Amino acid sequence: MKTRTLLSALALAAAGALALSACSSGGAATGSQGTELEGLKGDIGAKDFSEQFILAHLTSQLLNAHGAETVANTKLVGSANVRQALENDEFLGYWEYTGTSWITYNGNTEPVKGEEAQFEATKEADAANGIAWLDPAPLNNTYAFAIRADKAKELGVKTLSDVAALPVEEQRFCVESEFSTRDDGWPGLKAAYGIDVPDSNVALLDTGVIYTATAKGDDCNFGEVFQTDGRIPALDLVVMEDDLQFFPAYQGAFTLKQSTLDEYPEIADVIGLITPLLTTEEMQKLNALVDVDGEDPEDVATDWLTEQGLI
Repeated sequence: MKTRTLLSALALAAAGALALSACSSGGAATGSQGTELEGLKGDIGAKDFSEQFILAHLTSQLLNAHGAETVANTKLVGSANVRQALENDEFLGYWEYTGTSWITYNGNTEPVKGEEAQFEATKEADAANGIAWLDPAPLNNTYAFAIRADKAKELGVKTLSDVAALPVEEQRFCVESEFSTRDDGWPGLKAAYGIDVPDSNVALLDTGVIYTATAKGDDCNFGEVFQTDGRIPALDLVVMEDDLQFFPAYQGAFTLKQSTLDEYPEIADVIGLITPLLTTEEMQKLNALVDVDGEDPEDVATDWLTEQGLI
């Protein structure tokens, strides 16, 4: 009996030590980084690609570590649907890109030159919609077109102007459905560079498939990619220079209703803990863990926040 009592006491002591250890390490579930966001509840939204999944989990876990009760919602497809969910108060907030809001949501046809100027213009435009933009991250997830490194050398192309000058049979493109209809996507790009190819030269594919299809070269030579995607170096692809600067800056920033920010102004300080760390290069590394190594976005977010000492 005494042995069992002693073992029970040791077990309780060990459990208590583990609990204290968990609190001191700042796990997201404990909220031990602070309680300033107590009462804040809701879904953190995401568009349907890995970078957005990672950002949603990063944000949700970080907010929860400061007293909030949020979950990452990665179920919606399409930028417009995610934006609408924010406007309808179905999402507490999500990470948006300046160029997307400026062109797609605010109806502008021309980008503003320069990242800072583009951000300020977008922030001002969305303020009229009751949507607040927190300070942007350094990452610029702009659109780009990539090609296999060996094929680029064979064709002698380095810029999108070079691509437009190729024989039509070499101008074969893989794009996603949303990009194919956006003013800052395929229609605008064709007009800007004078690209004139038949529809049969353009394959509509899912975002993730475009990278492997471009690497294989069967469906297309040139694939629409995101600048921060880790599959670009992993698949030995090279990005064509946007020499006419057609694509707007796509700086990432957390967006939310101004009314939510007014009620919980501490959100800006908490999100500000990760914002300056999210460079294009750092985001490319995180994306590669998911898209190349097959890791789960939630696990990637947890590991990174832990490494940074934020949870």
